[in-house]
Amino acid sequence: MKLVSPTLILALGAASGLSAFAESAKNRGAALFVENGCQHCHTIRKVGGTKGPDLSGVGLTLNKTQIHKQISEGGHQMPSFANILKTSEVDDLVAFLHSCRDKRPKEQ
Repeated sequence: MKLVSPTLILALGAASGLSAFAESAKNRGAALFVENGCQHCHTIRKVGGTKGPDLSGVGLTLNKTQIHKQISEGGHQMPSFANILKTSEVDDLVAFLHSCRDKRPKEQ
């Protein structure tokens, strides 16, 4: 398993508008995002992969229930994480992802 740089976790935290890296649901979610390899498929503020959608503005387009359902059930080529993550971990990921509220770039 590849070790994750604390710098990447901090970059993801900063990308979501988090000020201090205190223990909170959003911060735990940012760490889980990296620990579970989400950044291999998804990018947030130009950090991460491009196989899945850019999640920089996911908090503007999906509500918490929709984000929770996508993580738990999967779909649209994303696998389900219901049997991989604990409910509390999904809740933390939802808190982090819902805080990602960057405006979507205009399609060209």
